[in-house]
Amino acid sequence: MRRLFAFTVAVAIAALSFTARAEERATEAEAEAMVHKAVAFYKKNGKAKTAGELSKSPGPFVDRDLYVSLYTLDGVLLAHINPKIIGKNLMELRDPDGKSFVKERMEAARTTAKGWQDYKFFNPVSKKIEPKRMYWERHDDLVFACGAYKKS
Repeated sequence: MRRLFAFTVAVAIAALSFTARAEERATEAEAEAMVHKAVAFYKKNGKAKTAGELSKSPGPFVDRDLYVSLYTLDGVLLAHINPKIIGKNLMELRDPDGKSFVKERMEAARTTAKGWQDYKFFNPVSKKIEPKRMYWERHDDLVFACGAYKKS
């Protein structure tokens, strides 16, 4: 039951987050560049202002199916384009295959400064569960993440 709830929350998050045209998929390189842009903004403006800007939709950190999420190392979401989930601990969120992708990302971020992660998530463009490739970077005690959907 908990697993079904977590998956339902994940789908709702994605569905409410944004709209984009189906023919305009972002690339992994664009996802990585978006994280770099967010980190540069953070270094110049600090945590509070960055969280506010990352949470705007439309906003400077939203492009088609790309958006940047900001987490604490404990899995608490500090910024997202869906305001309903900001402040929630998403450590137990799982993809349709049961993968605890937030927990996996935070565990990796404790020992590595950056990386890539693969999991499945609802794509609001195609309206299907699709493979997603997420790029993340740790700065201070924060994890910045942005992902691109892989073509099925």
